[in-house]
This record gives sequence, C-alpha cells and structure tokens, in this order.
Amino acid sequence: MSVNRKTEKTKILQKLSKIHNNVKRLQRQLKDVKPTPEFVGKLREMMEEIENAINAFKEEQRQMYEQLLKEEKTTINELSIFEKKVELWTLGNSTTEKVLRLPSARVSVDKALQNHLPEEVVEFERFLQRTGGRQGGWDDYDHQYFLKAWTKHKGRASYMDEALQYLSGRTKEDVEQHDKWYREFLLLQERKKESIKKWKKKQHQEKEGILKEKEKSEKIFRKECFQREEAQKQKAEEERKKQQAAIEAWKKQKAIAFAMEKASQLKLEEEKEKKQQKECQRQCHVKLLLERYTLLKKEKEELEKLEKEKREEAEREERKKIAAEEITKFQERDLRKLELRIHEKQAKEEEKREKEKRLAKLREKVEIHAARDPSRLYRPTKGWEEHTKEIGPTGSEPLLHIPHRAVPTWRQGL
Repeated sequence: MSVNRKTEKTKILQKLSKIHNNVKRLQRQLKDVKPTPEFVGKLREMMEEIENAINAFKEEQRQMYEQLLKEEKTTINELSIFEKKVELWTLGNSTTEKVLRLPSARVSVDKALQNHLPEEVVEFERFLQRTGGRQGGWDDYDHQYFLKAWTKHKGRASYMDEALQYLSGRTKEDVEQHDKWYREFLLLQERKKESIKKWKKKQHQEKEGILKEKEKSEKIFRKECFQREEAQKQKAEEERKKQQAAIEAWKKQKAIAFAMEKASQLKLEEEKEKKQQKECQRQCHVKLLLERYTLLKKEKEELEKLEKEKREEAEREERKKIAAEEITKFQERDLRKLELRIHEKQAKEEEKREKEKRLAKLREKVEIHAARDPSRLYRPTKGWEEHTKEIGPTGSEPLLHIPHRAVPTWRQGL
C-alpha cells in the first residue's frame, strides 16, 4: 500500500506539473499579445487544452474518492462484523472462541460454540447464514441506498418509490422481499440483544456468588496466613536481635579499621602536601631561571641585531662607494668609446669625400660632350662616302663594268 501511495502521488504530481507548465506557457503568450486571428486561435486552443486537462484531473480524482468511499463503507461493515464476533467471543468459553468470516461477509458459528450460546444468538446467526449475511445477499452499494431510504421514511411504505429511483437494477418485488428480510433481521437482532443482556445479568449474578464464596475462602486463608505471619514475626524478631548484635560488633570493628585508615590517609596527605610544596618551590626556581635565561637571550639577540644592522649599514655604504666608483669608470669608458666613434665617423666621412672627388675627376676625363645636329641622320656616313667614291683605272684595259651593291630606293638621289 505504501508503494501504491507513492506511485499515485508521483502520477498526480506529474499531471499537476504538466497543467502548471501549460498555464505558465499561456501566461508567457499573454505577455506579448498580437491582434491576429491566428494568435487568438492559438490562445483558444491552449486554453481549451488546459481546461480539458483540469476537468480530466478533477473527474479522475472524483472517481478515486468515490471508490475510496465505497471501500470505507465496506470496511465499516467488516468492522461491524468483527464487533459481532467479539460479542460472540464474550459469550463462549476459552476453548471455543473462534468465529470465522466467509468472503461473502456471512458469519458462520462453530458447532462447539452453539452449545454454550443462548438460543436467540444461535437463531440470529443461523438466519444470517441462511439469508446471505448482514446485507441479505445484496451488495454494499444497494443495501446502503436501501437503508438510507428506509431510515428516512422510518420503514413506511412511502420509501419504496425513492428506493426504486436509487436501485435501478432492482424490481419492486426484490425491494419488498428485502424489506421483509430486513424487518425480520431487526426483530432477531433485538431479541439477540435482549438475550445477551439477560445472559450478562445471569453471568453477573453468578460472578457475585463466586465472589462471595471467594471472599469466605479468602477470610479463612487470611486467618491462617495471619497465624503463620505471627510465628514468622517471632522467629524473625529473634533473628533480628542476633543480627543486630552481630552488626554492632561489626560496626565497632569497622570503626576501628576506619580510624586507622583515616590516620594513614592523613599521613599520606601530609606527605603529599610536602611533596607538592617542594615541587612548587622547584618549579618557581626553574621559572626564575627560565625568565633570567629568556631575558639574557633577548638582550643578546638585541645586541646581535644592532651589530648586524651596523654591519649591513657599513656594507651598504661600501657598496654605494664602490657603485659610485664603478659608475665613474663606466662613464669615462663610455666617453672614450663615444669619442672614438666620433673620430671613426669623421674619418669615414673624410674618406667618402675623397672618394667622391676622385670619382668626379674620372667622370670629367671620360665624359664626351656632343653637339646636337639632327641633320646628320640624313647624311651619308664616312664609310659610305669612302665606298661610293670613284676610283680611276688601274690597268691598260678599259673598265667595262664596276660591280657594286644596289642603292635603296629611299636613298637614291641623296
């Protein structure tokens, strides 16, 4: 049942969480409302979905509660049956106290128990056994509605119409038959109650008689006990006197032993106090020595600290002096290097100027100054003039033909 309850709780929480998420989603949608038909339709669908979910959850819970109410009524009826069992147990002896309940809620009476029960009780139980239990063979639902209508009209015939409205599966003959059964049930139940009252009264009277006899026997027993007690008291008094004498002797012996123990204890305490005093003096002396040693150590540390500070100060001054000398040396070295660099730079510049002068003289020697004459492009060159110059005959024979290259057409007549 615990597992079922946990499972049911988990399911309910899941459904509620789903509904809560849908409502939150609807709230987020309502923050940014758009006046469009599609948006309105979407909101309507979401609202309908949430409403359907809530209605389904409510309907499921309603059905669950109705089922629980039915189970509660069934449990109440079973408890009433158990109450009747308890009544039957009170009527029977210790060897026959069991009354079994069948699954159909019928009560069966053990045969061994019937011999010890009143006739009305046995008759009532047989009637229940024969007619189907405390509901007359009807189920709990129909019987409860029948009782509701019957009680409302106090058993009058006017209850029939209302009972038929509730009991749709029952006919008028069934209701009349159940009414007849119920009246007989009430009659037998009342007779059973009266019989139980009479039986209880009889049992009470029997108990009173038994108590009276018991009181008489107890008086006799008390008298005998008193006599025995008196004899025991006398014997106990004698034993007490003997024990008292032994106790007194033991107390005296105990007192002597206690006094001796107390004296030895006092002596031990005195020795202990002396030891404590010596220990305290020794501790004080040690404490003074420690304080003196601590003071000397502290003074020594302070002197060492001062000496260390002086040494460090002297070292710092020495380092400063050395640093100043080194700085001066470095500055002088840097000045020498700077002068050397300046001389090297001046020498390089002088060498560069000399080189430029030499190059300028060489350029003056090699450079050719030609005057501009555009007409010389059209004049024949010296080589051509030498080539075309007429040469006289060198032999006795006449010169018939002198071969020479052809003159281009563009140069003819120049």
